[in-house]
Amino acid sequence: MGTKVKVKISDNIILRNRLDELYENTNRVTLAQWSLCLAKHILEIANVRYVDNKIVLDGFAVNEQWQNEKARMHDVRQAGFKIHQLAKQSKNEIEKAALRVVGQAVATGHMREHAMVASDYAIKVINLLYPNDMIAVSSERQWQIDKLYQLTA
Repeated sequence: MGTKVKVKISDNIILRNRLDELYENTNRVTLAQWSLCLAKHILEIANVRYVDNKIVLDGFAVNEQWQNEKARMHDVRQAGFKIHQLAKQSKNEIEKAALRVVGQAVATGHMREHAMVASDYAIKVINLLYPNDMIAVSSERQWQIDKLYQLTA
């Protein structure tokens, strides 16, 4: 049984299901690695500058520390909350959705389900950038599948 979509998006269901199948057979550390790649990818696509954003960089760092058993699930959870606070404060809908990708990605160390929610928020970013463009949506989903497959191969 696949994961439920928790974000209102226009999506390529076939590709999402394919990603979901791959996700189901992937361990949480690999999902955390993939989620961070996804977050950086979406921040770049959305043109959201993060290289000097301490909250985002700290979130990435704590997730990477968790992957190496040097941080607790609680730490990743708290880092994710801080990033979601940033998203909540944003006035720009694209930036807000991109920061939601980051918050969910960082929180993958807490619960694996956050990885698929991050991927759905990434589609929301694509929907906002390219309204009614299923080619852009499909291209993003294919990128997600290819990246996760690359990390699991």
